Amino acid sequence: MCYHTANPGKGELKKQFPTMQIGYNSEQIYHVSGFARPFLPVTLNNDSEAIVSARWKLIPFWVKTETDAAKYANTLNAEGESIFEKASYKHAIGKTRGLLYVDGFYEPHRVNGQKETDNYYIYTPEREIFTLGVVYTNFTDQDTGETYPTFSIITTPANALLEEIHNEKKRMPLIIPADHRDAWLFAEGKEEIQNLIKPYNGDLGSHKVFRVTGARGEDTNRPDIQDPI
Repeated sequence: MCYHTANPGKGELKKQFPTMQIGYNSEQIYHVSGFARPFLPVTLNNDSEAIVSARWKLIPFWVKTETDAAKYANTLNAEGESIFEKASYKHAIGKTRGLLYVDGFYEPHRVNGQKETDNYYIYTPEREIFTLGVVYTNFTDQDTGETYPTFSIITTPANALLEEIHNEKKRMPLIIPADHRDAWLFAEGKEEIQNLIKPYNGDLGSHKVFRVTGARGEDTNRPDIQDPI
């Protein structure tokens, strides 16, 4: 599953997407865990010309406070095959979808006879920013009145590369190629949406890196974390 990403900062987003309105103000992120519930750069289908901040971990409408949101079930990822049936997502997937901007993502690899998994960093061959498909909802903390969008990364069965890397779960995030972004944002009806939720068939690069998925108490948001080992 996709719980760890690298994300571009405002400057990088401006360079690659000069016509977009950039409302996201953070610096480049070399590694972040979804369990930290970070705010990351997204385009939501209520404003396809803007890149804004949304918080990782979808919080459904029946959760009323930030305290309850922090304790809510793990909704960092949403399985594409069951997304129209699962309570957390079924009211949102037909209406509220978006794109998460990433430089890459990290996945574990199980090695026979080895207790800890290895980690691999996955990216486009050109090292360009690319997008993952997300489902989102707006969460309002009824204690404070604060409202912000929250999202889950949609996952699919692994393609050939990710089957080899993520060799236990054999899953991968839903990668939305540039020529399908509008189709994803504006798809109508269950069949049209489901037809877009499929393993990525383009080229990806990968290499083994420091084990970020098992890091405890160590700063992993630094450039060398993506260096091959």
